[in-house]
Amino acid sequence: MAGRGRLRVYLGAAPGVGKTYAMLSEARRARERGKDVVVGYVETHGRARTAELLDGLEIVPRATLTHRGATFTELDVAAVRARAPATALVDELAHTNAPGSRNPHRRQDVEELLEAGIDVVTTVNVQHLASLSDVVEKITGVPQRETVPDEVIRRADRIELVDLSPEALRRRLAHGNVYPPERVDAALASYFRPGNLTALRELALLWLAGEVAERLDRHRAEHAVPGTWETRERVVVALTGGPEGDTLVRRAARIAARSRGADLLAVHVTRADGLSGGGDPAHLARQRTLVEDLGGTYHQVIGDDVPRALLDFAHGVNATQLVLGASRRGRLAQALARGVGMTTAARSGTIDVHLVPHERTRGRARTSPAAALTRGRRLTGWALALVGTPLLTAALLPLDLTLPSEILLFLLLVVAVALTGGRWPAVAGAVLGFGLLNWFFTPPVRTLTIARPENVLALAIFVLVAVMVSTVVDLAARRSREAARSRADAEVLATLAGHVLRGESALPSLLGRMRETFGLTSVTLLEREGTAWRIVSVSGGPPATAPSHAPTPAPDPTPATGPGTDVVIDDRLVLAARGRLLQASDQRVLEAFAAEAAVALRQQRLRAAAEQARPLAEADRMRTALLAAVGHDLRTPLASALAAVDSLRDTGVDWTPEDRAELLATAGESLAKLNRLVSNLLDMSRLQAGALGVRLEPVAVEDVLPRAVDDLDAAPGLLRTDVPDDLPDLMADPALLERVLANLVANAARHTPPGEHVLVAASAHGDHVEIRVIDRGPGIPAEAHERVFLPFQRLGDRDNHTGVGLGLALSRGLTEAMGGTLGLEDTPGGGLTMTVSLRSAR
Repeated sequence: MAGRGRLRVYLGAAPGVGKTYAMLSEARRARERGKDVVVGYVETHGRARTAELLDGLEIVPRATLTHRGATFTELDVAAVRARAPATALVDELAHTNAPGSRNPHRRQDVEELLEAGIDVVTTVNVQHLASLSDVVEKITGVPQRETVPDEVIRRADRIELVDLSPEALRRRLAHGNVYPPERVDAALASYFRPGNLTALRELALLWLAGEVAERLDRHRAEHAVPGTWETRERVVVALTGGPEGDTLVRRAARIAARSRGADLLAVHVTRADGLSGGGDPAHLARQRTLVEDLGGTYHQVIGDDVPRALLDFAHGVNATQLVLGASRRGRLAQALARGVGMTTAARSGTIDVHLVPHERTRGRARTSPAAALTRGRRLTGWALALVGTPLLTAALLPLDLTLPSEILLFLLLVVAVALTGGRWPAVAGAVLGFGLLNWFFTPPVRTLTIARPENVLALAIFVLVAVMVSTVVDLAARRSREAARSRADAEVLATLAGHVLRGESALPSLLGRMRETFGLTSVTLLEREGTAWRIVSVSGGPPATAPSHAPTPAPDPTPATGPGTDVVIDDRLVLAARGRLLQASDQRVLEAFAAEAAVALRQQRLRAAAEQARPLAEADRMRTALLAAVGHDLRTPLASALAAVDSLRDTGVDWTPEDRAELLATAGESLAKLNRLVSNLLDMSRLQAGALGVRLEPVAVEDVLPRAVDDLDAAPGLLRTDVPDDLPDLMADPALLERVLANLVANAARHTPPGEHVLVAASAHGDHVEIRVIDRGPGIPAEAHERVFLPFQRLGDRDNHTGVGLGLALSRGLTEAMGGTLGLEDTPGGGLTMTVSLRSAR
């Protein structure tokens, strides 16, 4: 059995760049070298130079399919497999096959050929990649109905980019090498604008660059390449969670900017125990935002050996440069241990390491550790050590025990002191016990002299064991407290994360949770404007009008009272917490809340800016679409009318009465079509501006429907009606309802295949009357149901000369202006059903 075939993909940056031409050119060269190449399916789109390349190539006949009276041709997979060539050319990989085909999608046809051992050469445009289709729609305004999963392209053995500069591609269009002349102006004014083409080109290059990088990483992994291949600059900056991280990130960004296209990655190493070395959450949150604003990515890894974790990450991402902060430890400390920076530099190998000095570079904290036990337990331990030891001595004096037994009893007491009060009471108890054992129980008694060496050793071991046990107990207690604190912090941060995941990003909600968590009187987010402070948001009260370290601009009649804590988020934002002073450990979590509050404020303002920009963007899109419509759709009937009138005015031609009547009819039909298009445009403009006048009155459906279909140019018997005699009147504007029904019926008639009919049915449902326009056309996918109501689109209609794509959008707008709704659903058996629902006049 033959092995799997090889797939070669020509990836186009935009339609018309020459993918099919490049594929056919390569096929001809392969044919000249004696390779068995056949054409399975190639679409020339009427381009003469592309069609010329088919001469001399063997073409496998296509399969012919009939669906609802229409004839389609598709790739004949069975015929290609029966021919069994070495290579088959299959154009347009993202194509959706006609109903009744062997496979629903052409990519499945290609997969079947590959499984049969046939090499396949195919083409696809970047706008058809599933991961980029939404981005392309935002750029061009054109939705992509046919897409292909990225993984299908990534599995190809070879991917070649076919590219043209925007200027060269627009020249090709202008010369008629891509589209027919009548479509050139509209294409140049809409999809093929220079900005669109530049963006599509960049998307294709970036996608292909990412694919190449992935293939390189796979190659290095498969061949166990240990070193770094400097094919592309990747700068990694190590963040400790200290304030110096901002400087390190900016320095790394400048290093990356020197090499165009370099990647910036930030990494923070978290200790595996989760109890130390975690960094300041507020600093990390701010630095993560800074990295992402500069176009980089943020990563977090776990490791006890920080240099090894950093280098493992750097080697894993094929980094070329590593940026770290220089240590501020003293010379003695550096002499005893090289530190993270020097150790990383020594082990880095081919990776360049930058040690960046900074006045705020984070060193080891020299603060005294917090007490592991409560004050009450420590006092109890001291009392037990200072009182219990003499009492134990008094209890042992009447007894005649050996010295080892007495040492064990004193050791038991020291362990009890350590468990109760921690290290220092236990050490004091051990020292006191050593003196009492020496004075009362070690021969010669009542002296500090120890006669036998083994007694000296026993007492020394007693003190040493007591100190060791007390240290271990104290450390365990400290770790338990740290674990409990970390668990509490984790629960608070989990609450914060849940707040974000549930979408409760409004500032008042976030500040309210902060106030409840820490039992505060008020939490105020302040923003500096010049020299004054402005309250952005507040929870509780009374609010703080300025940070505690800044003077209040004016006397506040109800100032926030009580102690408080200020968290400086950046140069302009400060979070003022009032009600009580927070411990240092609490402030770290508070800083995490503050960082999230800054993000929430930023998102709130971005949403507000987006809402303000939305009408402008919509107006710009409408204006662009209107220009395209005027330049193309309105020009067609106008040109037809002008041609008919010019012909009638030509005195050199003796027109027969029949010819003259036909020309007049053509002019009349074209002008009527032009009038409808202009009316639709004007009505849509009035709807957008909210200036459409609506006069509601009782209307009978049987009175409006005949007028709505009078101008319908349809075959006899195409339209059928089902309107009950007892149907109540509905509240509507007669002229607007007529326009709605005319648009819906015309749209249904345009998509109804020969032999079928359009049904208009009406019925009453409670206090509403529904009018349904039912067709038996091809229908549309469920996910596109709402898109059909967008202005200036036809959702893939092949007939681009019957309107500007406003019919359904205008119909919905007019219906809603009358207080009704217009929806659609699939017709059982195929087609669409448009339903107009208006309030009954009863």
